[in-house]
Amino acid sequence: MALHPIPRNLTDASVMRRHSAFLLIAGKSGLRNARTYHIQSGLIRASPSRSTTTRRPLAYAAPTRSFASNPPTKSSKDEETTAHQEEYESDSATAAAQSPNEPYSQKSGKSSTSSSVTDHSEYDWEEEPNFNIEKFTQLPYENFGVNQHMIIDREFKEALRQLLWKFRAPIRYAFAYGSGVFPQSKGGTATEAEIKAVHPRAPVSVQKAQNGSPKMIDFIFGVSHTQHWHSLNLSQYRNHYSALGALGSGAVSHVQDKWGAGVYFNPYVTVEGIQIKYGVVNLDTLCRDLSEWDSLYLAGRLHKPVKILRDDPRVRLSNQINLLSALRTALLLLPPKFTEQELYATIAGISYLGDPRMSLPTENPKKVSNIVSHNMLNFRRLYAPLVESLPNVRFDDPSCSSPDWIDSNNSVLNLEQDMDPIKRGNMVRRLPKAFRSKLYFEYQKKFQIPRLEFNKMMDESANEDTGSFKRQQGGRFEQRIVQQPPQEVRDAIRGVIKKTISWPSTSQSMKSFVTAGFSRGFRYLGEKLGKYRQGSKDKK
Repeated sequence: MALHPIPRNLTDASVMRRHSAFLLIAGKSGLRNARTYHIQSGLIRASPSRSTTTRRPLAYAAPTRSFASNPPTKSSKDEETTAHQEEYESDSATAAAQSPNEPYSQKSGKSSTSSSVTDHSEYDWEEEPNFNIEKFTQLPYENFGVNQHMIIDREFKEALRQLLWKFRAPIRYAFAYGSGVFPQSKGGTATEAEIKAVHPRAPVSVQKAQNGSPKMIDFIFGVSHTQHWHSLNLSQYRNHYSALGALGSGAVSHVQDKWGAGVYFNPYVTVEGIQIKYGVVNLDTLCRDLSEWDSLYLAGRLHKPVKILRDDPRVRLSNQINLLSALRTALLLLPPKFTEQELYATIAGISYLGDPRMSLPTENPKKVSNIVSHNMLNFRRLYAPLVESLPNVRFDDPSCSSPDWIDSNNSVLNLEQDMDPIKRGNMVRRLPKAFRSKLYFEYQKKFQIPRLEFNKMMDESANEDTGSFKRQQGGRFEQRIVQQPPQEVRDAIRGVIKKTISWPSTSQSMKSFVTAGFSRGFRYLGEKLGKYRQGSKDKK
């Protein structure tokens, strides 16, 4: 049974517990736009409204994919209105994620009632994702991607969100991540002086969330126009930038977009008494990495739980592709039966396979284990709905019969996947475009397929998919890949992951000494060395 939606056009969302008789979701001003939600059999159902419209426009021609940015045209008031709406959408999605039926929220029902789709009942949003969407109502179905929204302390969330409003430059998409938001160890016993050394005037909510272990809080800001954003930010916060900032926004944006993975980091800056590091990325760069895995630099960060503070429909769509790709990749690396902890560790480890910091003594060797073990419920919220949406993997654990199993931390659940070559070949076929091409190239060499014959085979496969509303299907080539010895397949996939990540991550690390400055760059390196030593000590 499908999860009924929480409306997206609301300005505030307040969700009562499922044992309540109803949910009242009210708009920003009083009870305007308010609708009553009844709970029957654990499902959230909206009462009929006088005006009902179909809001699932899935039938569109395959768009010409373009990530070009136009010059900024919005006024500051328009930008502020947009930012408020993006925050409301984030809150609405978080509220929907608290439903007891959230694990099944990513099972789409009938895609549309549009006449142009009725002849294609097997239409799949992954087949032709519309990357030109501008509204949340254009997403494939109701509650699409709500699994991406983690639930954290409300006051802590508001403290993080208030930091975004201290930037006059428009931020279209933003998330906070890392150990400063999602602890990777048990609480500490920092003194007041130690806390102030990190956060000079940290609100109580931040101190409480970090539980005696004060840490710099990491952010990623998605922006529409890189040079324009840095121009505004340089005029407001020149002290956030290194000497590179003296060359102007043109030089800063050039270094951001042309070097490394397309991210510009400003670490060790204090905003409202809180020490933060923020990375700036163009939304086009972000969406491309999420959907194609051309560098896995940002896509890898979003494989793990993050707190989305401002949402964007195009990014939500791209990130759902990213999360499904991470799940499929992990399944290709795992045996028929495994635990959810093994699944989440495999997914979390993807972005670290080619990271030079893991090869050098500059990162805690237990980092992946710490991330997963201290955030099991968040990983489950992120991936359980996707597991439930795939036909070839399922939770195989009696604990799942409990109505609140998604929130239970009493056990580590077991899973089982179908090892049928056809289904596994389909997973290979649906890996991200740039990543899949590299994997195909490796097996073209291994199978010694002549280049012309290989190109013809790929062209025929592409032609079969063009104009089709059926799911992407793996052919003989993909099935041949997955029928190789399991360890060889794992080694090949890991090798492609390393090649994908290695250079962008290495060049991004080298870029940090230019963007952050040598003093802050060496300070960051020193902290990473300290984490490596502490991790090695704990391991012993």
